[in-house]
Amino acid sequence: MLNDVPLHIIHLEQDDPKKCTARKLASRDLAQLHFDTRRPPRRGFLLDPSSGTILGPDDLPLIERGAGLVALDCSWKQLDESLGKIRKSSPRLEGRTLPLVLAANPVSWGKPGRLSTAEALATCLVLLNRDDQARRVLAPFNWGDQFFVLNEEPLSAYREAGTRQELVSTQWEFFDQPES
Repeated sequence: MLNDVPLHIIHLEQDDPKKCTARKLASRDLAQLHFDTRRPPRRGFLLDPSSGTILGPDDLPLIERGAGLVALDCSWKQLDESLGKIRKSSPRLEGRTLPLVLAANPVSWGKPGRLSTAEALATCLVLLNRDDQARRVLAPFNWGDQFFVLNEEPLSAYREAGTRQELVSTQWEFFDQPES
């Protein structure tokens, strides 16, 4: 049996507390909240949509040695500024982005890539072959099962990718590739 991946969330209290998936995860001991950008976990992967490197099978060795996943719970409008603070304070966290999936949360339902913190962490866990943990992360939300239904085909294909490059090209089988 695979160990659970440590999940950390840097919570900047910029969004509506009633819609905050990070707080709900922490209240159920599914993730650890951090309220200070200067003291994030020291080893692991920071979910950063601008990193240019996708999380994938190439990252499994570090995860299997105990590295964690660090999500940033902040307003999409303040994302760049918030990520900048974290990059300065913790340069040892490696930035990773995710392949495209559809959001199932009520705020962004059906929008590619506009994931809640819980959806982003669940996507990571599927990519890292931790499906049971991914389902536990979304279990507290009435739309959690819908996330897996909406993304069944892409998540299944992503899980089969052998390399980061294969994962990147696989996403374009399900979503329109942006024009360069």
